[in-house]
Amino acid sequence: MSNTMLDAMRAAGLAPHKDIDLRDDGKLTRYRVQGDKAGSRNGWAVLYSHPISSGAFGSWKTGETHGWREASHKPQTPAERAELQRQLAAMRAARDNERDKVQEEARARAAKLWTRARPATNVHPYLQRKAVGAYGVRQLRELLLIPARDEHGQLHTLQFIGPDGAKRFLSGGRIAGCYCPIGRPLDSLLICEGYATGATLYAATGRAVAVCFSAGNLQPVASALRAKFPEMSLIICADNDLTPGNPGVTHATRAALAVGGLVAVPHFEGGAHV
Repeated sequence: MSNTMLDAMRAAGLAPHKDIDLRDDGKLTRYRVQGDKAGSRNGWAVLYSHPISSGAFGSWKTGETHGWREASHKPQTPAERAELQRQLAAMRAARDNERDKVQEEARARAAKLWTRARPATNVHPYLQRKAVGAYGVRQLRELLLIPARDEHGQLHTLQFIGPDGAKRFLSGGRIAGCYCPIGRPLDSLLICEGYATGATLYAATGRAVAVCFSAGNLQPVASALRAKFPEMSLIICADNDLTPGNPGVTHATRAALAVGGLVAVPHFEGGAHV
């Protein structure tokens, strides 16, 4: 494996947990990313050696993709440029095919775990600490299971929340455009990041909520819901992160602009929401 490509993988935070046998034949290799849990293979990489060393790598967990090409001062011939374009298309196809396979496996695992779990109750330590109810979520041993569904109701993956609030997702599952629904939408729909926020909004307003799990997923979910409910009022309920760039408000505003929705931002006084 080219050290230069490995350096690029390290710089992107996607270094392999241990050495991997990455052939330069354009075949996709899955691997465990450094820092990921044992047994996971969220990382992927593709490498070609001709006409120049080039490749791509990424993570199913984060959804990111990076390209890499060996630095060269030699001008490329038309044939070499055409071959590089062909390889780029092949890398994209290999990535997409493998992503579909990984996500299909995650859907099957999510369905099995969801079937095994029982409906959660409000006595779960996380729900008690957040003072919110259990709305359409389940519990497996000590873990809360929060479903991530698409706009058609298909379960794609699960978020696990422990008694201490630690959160993780089922490896390889699709998150983009998926959400946890709370309540039945009538004339409006609230869209937010986390489950505790969504449960609080539902209890306070009685309005249906879509929990998106992250700021970056607000716009994909809002777009999917706009297509499903073209006339409905969509209200993006931002997390007011109070950090540089305020990603919660930034992503919420971007999502609202994309779907013609509204933005609701909580304000703080003395460290508390008002």
